[in-house]
Amino acid sequence: MLATGTESLLRQAREVGAEELGRFCARVSALLQAEDWGPDALDALRRLFLIVAATKYSRRLEPTCVALLQTTLCSPRCPERLQLLCAAVLREMAPSDSLSLSCDHAQSSRQLGLVASVLLAQGDPQQVRTVGQCVIKVLESRQPEGPSLTYLLPVVSKVTSLAPDALPEEQTKALSKRLGDWLRYASVQQGAAHASGGFFSTPRTRQPGPVTEVDGTVATDFFTVLSTGQRFTEDQRLNVQAFSMLRAWLLQGGPARPGAADADIGEEPVLSAASTASHLLPPAEWLREKALEYCQRLLEQSGRRALRKANSDLQKACLVEAVLVLDVLCRQDPSFLYRALPCVRALRTRLCGDTACVRALLPIAQFFLHHGEAAAVDADAVCQHLFTRIPSEHFHSPMLAFEFVQFCRDHLVLFGSNLDLLRTSFPNLFKFLAWSSPALTSEFVALLPVLVDAGTAVEMLHLLLDLPSLTAALDLQLRASQAASERPLWDVSVRAPGCLEALRDPQAQGLFQHLLRAKASGTVESRLTPLHQLLQPLASCARVLQCAQAVPTLLRAFFAAVTQFASGALASQLALLLLERSDSLFQVEGYEADVHRVLSSQFPALCKLHPPLVVERAKELLEFVGSLGGPRSTGHMLTSVVWAIGEYLSVSWDRRCSAEQISRFFEALEALLFEVTQSRPSAALPKCPPQVITVLMTTLTKLASRSQDLIPRVSLLLSKMRTLAQSPAVGPVHGEDDLGAVRTRATELLNLLKMPSVAQFVLTPSVEVSQPRYHRDCNTALPLALDTVSRLLEREAGLLPG
Repeated sequence: MLATGTESLLRQAREVGAEELGRFCARVSALLQAEDWGPDALDALRRLFLIVAATKYSRRLEPTCVALLQTTLCSPRCPERLQLLCAAVLREMAPSDSLSLSCDHAQSSRQLGLVASVLLAQGDPQQVRTVGQCVIKVLESRQPEGPSLTYLLPVVSKVTSLAPDALPEEQTKALSKRLGDWLRYASVQQGAAHASGGFFSTPRTRQPGPVTEVDGTVATDFFTVLSTGQRFTEDQRLNVQAFSMLRAWLLQGGPARPGAADADIGEEPVLSAASTASHLLPPAEWLREKALEYCQRLLEQSGRRALRKANSDLQKACLVEAVLVLDVLCRQDPSFLYRALPCVRALRTRLCGDTACVRALLPIAQFFLHHGEAAAVDADAVCQHLFTRIPSEHFHSPMLAFEFVQFCRDHLVLFGSNLDLLRTSFPNLFKFLAWSSPALTSEFVALLPVLVDAGTAVEMLHLLLDLPSLTAALDLQLRASQAASERPLWDVSVRAPGCLEALRDPQAQGLFQHLLRAKASGTVESRLTPLHQLLQPLASCARVLQCAQAVPTLLRAFFAAVTQFASGALASQLALLLLERSDSLFQVEGYEADVHRVLSSQFPALCKLHPPLVVERAKELLEFVGSLGGPRSTGHMLTSVVWAIGEYLSVSWDRRCSAEQISRFFEALEALLFEVTQSRPSAALPKCPPQVITVLMTTLTKLASRSQDLIPRVSLLLSKMRTLAQSPAVGPVHGEDDLGAVRTRATELLNLLKMPSVAQFVLTPSVEVSQPRYHRDCNTALPLALDTVSRLLEREAGLLPG
């Protein structure tokens, strides 16, 4: 979260208008033109960078200012900090038509790196190739006293990521050779200290000592990124940079590039230090060989006990990168597998009991997913341990949560026929989602279509609806943990001593265990209301509120996936679940209304998918309608359920539909309509919206058109509704617009019922009539039928067209 001062500066920068920006550019131009490169220029460039970087759209700077920024960037006398700021401002303006920069303008490798960063930001493919050629020429220089190359390797990495084919094959091989040299043969002595310049400085200068390991011992093997010292040499810095770009180079710009051959090039061949037979290796194989040795050395160094926390964190990061590089090497050359496998196996054994290095288990699992079959390793067992342990114990780590979900998304193809492992682990995966819902919602929207199938759909829908209560349960679990120093931050304004006691209550433990289960159990727990009551004090936590806001989006993604494969039986199960859970949700502010809006749109969709479910679930639907009334009679779910009854309770959709069933539904809906229209609004009983009343009237009319004995009864009811809507007593309660909608609908339905056969055609069209052509064809369209009925009922028009 940004500090208040930072937010204020960003707000001020965004509010700078074009006129004010023009005046400020004039001031910057005056400073740069006078070569006044003191604190005023530094402060002005900082402010200019903030202004151009604070908005999503490009700012337009004065041409004079842009030209002076480029001149200052290429000036050999300008301080480095000002040049860094000039390059940053020019990058933020990209793409720009007013640039006249060229790599030829650079006076040093540092300037070349800055100029190249600006040119690459323009996104021009030809420019990318030109920059790559220029930088490679400098890198090919072999003079030890030449310009520093540490500024240029990041440029090469960027070039290969933007255009993998930007570098010719010969140059690619040459750089692969040099990367291998930097990785393996960097100096093992620390860098020399700068002389103080005093009279005794030269005689008293201490010779640089050897680099050390992270545990303080003197290094006995070659230099790596995990080697420590007071000062570092140029080749040691190149060693670190070479490792940082190694994986990207192997994947994009190095030996793995399609069409790149390992033929000898016109430079002196290098003897492999690892080859006892002294074989001559081509550059690509040389780089792979040195990369393997480097990664094996890092795995050995990662087992040492670091003296400083910073080095301990670096060890963990290097573990992840080293295993990822080994995976790439073994995929590019399977012969490396037998040499890398013992290291990775030993590493996995060591890390399985080390909670501090849990992130490294993800690349290890990836390694075995790629190579498990060739290495005779059960990758499923590795992943099983991963999916069981990590989400349960580390759901509160946001970085690990994102990486874990990305791991699942990136390796769906590798799971192959074993997707059941991923699908049955969704309760554990949802713990990441419940705890970090704002960051992971889009990730899970993409992952849900893979996670859900016919076997897990019902259980998954229950858990999605219970996601806010899962967040509260996880919060409570952390509050009850004994290691106070390891607890992540939570909303300290919420006190929940009663919840902590409930967590230890044997009667509630079963519900908690079900909610916090690690795998799909195949069963659902419908008695969660007591658990919701226990967790209610946590409903106002910010994390719970954020999770509740994400659920509607997740529900839409879930139903979009389910409707692609759902059978009639599954659609019927899900429809019943919606009825049951509509009044059994965790009471979070605004949550029930948001969820009801989604469920109300999905219930008709399920009915459309399997129309007979209205007849199959007649008992449950009657119970649902009979239990409505009071505050529940104003919701979205009521409207969608009543509409679905009127649409699909028909012989045309299910031959099992009987007149007796229609009569039972008619009586239940008639009683409900009477209740919602006769009740007076109050604080506990809000006003019934006109949509509910009109849908109830329409559904009753539809049912009467299918069982014509009910027509007199519904006609009387509609007449009463029309009279009631005209009554002055209800005007102040519902409003004139609402009453007008009720009157209009009642009149339309009464007119239809005057001709029962036409009413049945209009209100219960056959499946053929529901086809789109009946709504487009001017000769058969439904509006034509309604227009005909209106004309027949108008005494003045008679039967003559007019």
